[in-house]
This record gives sequence, structure tokens and C-alpha cells, in this order.
Amino acid sequence: MKILMAAAMGAVDRRTVEEFGVPLETLMEAAGGAVAAFCLRQYPAVTRISVLCGRGNNGGDGLVAARVLAAAGKMVRVILLGHENELKGEAAGALERLRSEASGVALREAVDEAGLAEAFDGAELLIDAVVGTGFKPPLRGLAIAVRDVVAGLNVPVVAVDLPSGWDADSMEQTVEGAFRADAVVTFTAPKLAHVFGHMTAATFGPVVVAGIGSPDTAVQSETGLTWTGSSKTLAEKPRGMNSNKGKFGHVLVVGGSWGKAGAPSMASLAGLRAGAGLVTAGVVESIVGIVAGVAPELMISPLMEKTKLLANLEGKKFERLMKGITVLAVGPGLGTDGDAPEFARQLVAKTTVPVVIDADGLNAFAEKTELLKGAGRTMVLTPHPGEMARLAGMTVKEVEADRVGLARRFATEHGVTLVLKGWRTLVAHPDGSVAVNTTGNPSMAKGGSGDILTGIVAAMLAQFPDDVARAVEAAVYLHGLAGDFAAHAMDEHTVLATDTVIHLSDAFRYRVKDVDGLTWICGLNEQKYKEHGMAQ
Repeated sequence: MKILMAAAMGAVDRRTVEEFGVPLETLMEAAGGAVAAFCLRQYPAVTRISVLCGRGNNGGDGLVAARVLAAAGKMVRVILLGHENELKGEAAGALERLRSEASGVALREAVDEAGLAEAFDGAELLIDAVVGTGFKPPLRGLAIAVRDVVAGLNVPVVAVDLPSGWDADSMEQTVEGAFRADAVVTFTAPKLAHVFGHMTAATFGPVVVAGIGSPDTAVQSETGLTWTGSSKTLAEKPRGMNSNKGKFGHVLVVGGSWGKAGAPSMASLAGLRAGAGLVTAGVVESIVGIVAGVAPELMISPLMEKTKLLANLEGKKFERLMKGITVLAVGPGLGTDGDAPEFARQLVAKTTVPVVIDADGLNAFAEKTELLKGAGRTMVLTPHPGEMARLAGMTVKEVEADRVGLARRFATEHGVTLVLKGWRTLVAHPDGSVAVNTTGNPSMAKGGSGDILTGIVAAMLAQFPDDVARAVEAAVYLHGLAGDFAAHAMDEHTVLATDTVIHLSDAFRYRVKDVDGLTWICGLNEQKYKEHGMAQ
């Protein structure tokens, strides 16, 4: 699923009409119908709905939704910002159909602030269809007054396309001056704002994408951005009946030190749970007993202690360590004392299997990034902003100022896949493409989350070595999704990193597209996880 800018979305609509012969009226009918279907499914008990419409095509979508909702037996009121005779084109046509087919719908023209609050009396649900993708902030005039009234209403708000006043091209997490929203239904493809912004009042407020009839070939984007959730299908195909552990790879997790046994333990456990056929933990002898106890399925390869780590790379010791290994994950809990950094650098250099580098493995390459060469092999780096700053030789503030640009440049220059963690984790590929992740929540701001991700990434690479880009994107999406399920099942303050491992099964079973054809890019499809017994 491509991520578009506003201008590109307008071009998609024009191309759909002019090149593929789909009337704009048909697109509007599909858009309004999708909004209505979402409202009927998400708010089945609601009977009184107010639809707030602007005079453009976004308002036209709202008018279609009002007609469909009325046909479904709902009591619908339309509040039009302006006079009826100001509507043009398809929006005017949508109003005409509403008048002729849903005579029971009350329509009120709002041309000033008089009586605005009373216009919403009795509403149990509000649909915001004032302005959409083509709008450039700020809101003006009457729209500001309406926004302020809506802010004081104690009813859910479903935004059509975008919360009115939100710039579709914004990459900010929040936007001042826009309408509040509890859910967002957009069309064809997400825009920048849908994936980078947090548009809803609640942590898990839905943002869904509805297909409305534009062919895939009509959807063109110059951002080079896609959505990680599209890659989750990689993990949804049932395994063959003749499967065996040898078909799903052997992951070696190298890390840990005295006092940091938990990091390789968590990475190894996540690798097992995410589907790797075999997982071995390569840890120093002093913590072997601790790590071995994480799961009976985990194998152990003891390493010589920290001051002698480099000796593990000599001759037959190294051969025994790497025998049968298909993916290497290095760094969790390794530490930076003694010869640990040089050990990490040499281990990466001596191996040719796909490698995932995290934590102290990344720190070992600070100021030595010329050694990170992904050409001819699969190399995945998973830095948080602090680690990225050390790799790039800049401050965290500079990293955060241009996350997409930095991730893209680093990935292409070094030939690696870069997973830049943080708000909207990015997966940048050697070809310059970048996928944006929309799963995850504040409960995951705990030590160990990065170790869990390392294990999942390694396991996915072990299972899908010929599809690196989608394997890494799916791993990042699944990790955040498991965290979302954990936060639903528990209070977000109490979630531990290992709780995400417990909920990986829920994440694997979850499907992003619902029965109405809506793709959930943010939030959890409540009906879907209730069907699978995953609700709290």
C-alpha cells in the first residue's frame, strides 16, 4: 500500500476518471457508502446521527453517507456549512439524491454561529465531512466556530478522509486547530498525515482505508513510502504439511554479559515464538544457566568470557559456533567493555549469513560505519534514535529532524536495511524505498522491547530469506501489533517486553482487512479480535 501526498491523491482521482472511465459520482458513492458501513459496524447501537458537511466533495461524501445511513433505519440530520445553492458538481448531485431518496433526513443550513450548539442536540454520533485531502490549513470563519462546538460534545466523531483542518501532507504527530476525531475513514490509499499523525483522541482510535474503485495502476506516488502492514501477508500463508524445522532456518543470537542475561534471553525467546525452526543463544559461560532457562526449546552455545571474546572467532571454535546457522543476530546485552566491540565487528565481518545488528552490536560500529557493508549480503540494523545518532555522527535532535531522509540515505549508502525505531518506526531499504510502521503504543516504552524486535526480525529472515524487504517489514509490524494486543489485555503501565511475545500469536492471526473491505492502518479491528477470542 503506497503512501501518497495530497497532489498525488488528486491525480489518482483524475486518472481514474479520465483513463479508466470511472465517473467521479461513482467514486463519491463508494466513499460515502464506506463511511456509512464503518459507522454501522462500529456503532451499531447508535440511532441518531448528525452529518456535518462542507460545500465541496468531502461534503458530498458526507451527503452520500447520510443517505445510506437513513436507508439503514438511522435518524439522520445534515448540517451544511453554507447554502444549498452553493454546492456544485457531484456534491450537488449527492444532495439531490439525498432529497429524493431520503426525505426523512433533516437538513439545516449553517451560515453563522447562531444556534450552532442546538444543531447537534440529541446526536449520538457525529460525522465530520467539512473538508478533506485537498484542504490547506488553517480553518477559517464558521468552520472554527463549528470545530469548537464539536470539541465540547460528548459523542464520538468519525472523520471523512481526514479530521477537518488537518493537512494531508503533514508529517507531524499532532496538529493544532483541526477537528477532534475518534475514527478516520480515508479512501484508496493513506496520505502522509494518516501514517505519521496521531489523528484520534484515543491511543487505539481506528484509521481505515476504503477502496472506492481506483485501479492499482492508477495509484502512483512519488514519496517512495509504503505501509509495513501490507507485508504481513507474508506470515499468513499456512505452512506445508510436510514441513520440518530445517525449512524455517536456524537463528544464532550472540550477546549477553554478566548482569545483562535478559537481553539475549528475550531475543532468543522472540525468535522461537516468531517461527524460526531452531534458535541458539551464543552467550558467555557465566550466564549460560540463566539464558538456558528461558525455554527448553532454546539451544546454547557457550562463549569464552568477555576478556577472551575474540578467541571465540578462532578456527574450530568459530566453525562450531556458526555450524548450520542461517541468520545471525548480534548485540543484545553484549556490552561495550573489553574486546566486546572488536568481537562484534569481527564476527559480522567473518560471517556471510544474513545478520541483524542491534544494541551494543550497533555501538561497536559507532565512528566505524565504513565497516557496515551490506553489498552482497543481507544486513539489517535496528537502531533507536540514540544509536542512530552515534552511527551517523550527529545529535538525537538532528536524527529526529529528518528521520525519513536520514534513514533513506544511510540505507542506500551502506547497502543495508535500516529499522529506525521510534514514533512511526521506519524500514529503509537499500533501493531507497521506505516503509512506515503504524503499530505499537506507549506501553512498549520499556527495556527489552528492542531485544524482542531483534529476535522477531531474525526469525522472519530465517523463514523468508528470499524476501528480505517484506520479512523485515512484517517483523516490525507484528512486533508493534503484539504490543497493541498486550496493551488491550493489560493496563499500559504494566506491560512488559515479554508480554508482547505472549501476544505474538494474536498478531499472527490478525487480519488487517475487515469484512467490509476496509484496511485498518491504525487501531485494532475490535470485531476481528473478538471473533478470535482475543478481546480482554
